[in-house]
Amino acid sequence: MGLVIDIPAIAANWKALAAKAPGVRAAAVVKADAYGLGASRVAPALYEAGARDFFVALAAEGRAIRPLLPEDARVFVLSGHMEGEDLAGLIPLLNSPQQFFRDRALRPRGPFGIQLDSGMNRLGFEPGEWAAVRAEALAAGPQLVMSHLACADEPDHPANAQQLAAFRAMTEGVTASRSLAATGGILLGPDYHFDLVRPGIGLYGGEPFAEAQPVVTLSLPVIQTREVKPGESVGYGYSWTAGRPARVATVAAGYADGLARALAREGRLRLWAGGRACPVIGRISMDLITVDVTDLPDVPPALEILNARQGVDDLAALAGTIGYEILTSLGRRYERRWL
Repeated sequence: MGLVIDIPAIAANWKALAAKAPGVRAAAVVKADAYGLGASRVAPALYEAGARDFFVALAAEGRAIRPLLPEDARVFVLSGHMEGEDLAGLIPLLNSPQQFFRDRALRPRGPFGIQLDSGMNRLGFEPGEWAAVRAEALAAGPQLVMSHLACADEPDHPANAQQLAAFRAMTEGVTASRSLAATGGILLGPDYHFDLVRPGIGLYGGEPFAEAQPVVTLSLPVIQTREVKPGESVGYGYSWTAGRPARVATVAAGYADGLARALAREGRLRLWAGGRACPVIGRISMDLITVDVTDLPDVPPALEILNARQGVDDLAALAGTIGYEILTSLGRRYERRWL
C-alpha cells in the first residue's frame, strides 16, 4: 500500500528519450523533488543510467542533490542567481542583466549559464537585453545557453517554429553548448535538439511522451466498509444516493493528499481492485474517499488510484488539469517505496 515509484522505469524513460536525440547530450530535470517522486533517489539513479546534467528550479533543490552526485555531474539552477543565495557547486542559469552582473561581481570565476527569452515571456534575457551584454557574457565563458518552448506539447503550434527561429537568431555564432528542447521539444525532432536536451515530464511517465513506461502506482488503504440501503446517501452534501443495496468502502486519502475534489465531479473516477474498476461515489473530502465496491466478491485491503490502467494524465483529464500537477501534488502522507 502507498506510493510505489519504479526507478528502473524512470531510467528506461530517460534512455528512450536520449535515444531520440542521438549525438546530443541528454540531461534530466529533477526539480520539485523529481516531480514529487524523490530527487534523492531519482537523481543518483539517472546518473547511473548515464545522465551527467541535472536541472532544478531553486538553489536549495540543487544543494539537496549535489552531495549525492559524483563530481562530474553538473547541477543547473533555472532561477539563476537570486540575491543572497548559496550557489557553491551549482551552475546558475542567469536570466537578466541584473543577475549577470550580480553573479560576475560575487562569483567572477564561478560556472554559469545563460537563459534567453525566445518568446515565452517568463524567464530569460529579452533580445534587447541580450544584445547589450552578449559580448561580455560570452567572453566570460557560459557552460550553456538555453531557452524554453511554450507550446512544445502541441507539435503544430506556430509558436514552436517562431521560438526556434528566435533562438537561432539570438545564438548565432555562439560556441557554448545550446539547449532548447525539454520532453516535448525532443519529440519535435532534430531541428530543436541543438547540443543538450532536457527531458522532464517524460521521465516520470507523463504526456506528451506516449511511449513512456508507467512509473507510479498509488494504492489507498481501506479503513472501513459498510452496507448502504437504497435511498441512503453518502458523504458531504449527500451528492450520491444508493439506488440499490450497496457496499461502500472508505479509503484513507483525500484532497490533503493531492487528490483534488474536482476528480470526482463528473462521476467518472475509478479505483481499482486488480483488474476491476470501482466507481468513486460522493465527494472527495480532506482525508477520505468513498467507493462503491458492491460488485467485488471480496474487498481487498487497498484500492489503487494510479496504475497502468489509470495514469497521471487520466487523473489530470478528470480534474481539468495536467499530469505535472497530479504528480507534484501527491502528498507527504503516502508511504513511499522505491523499486
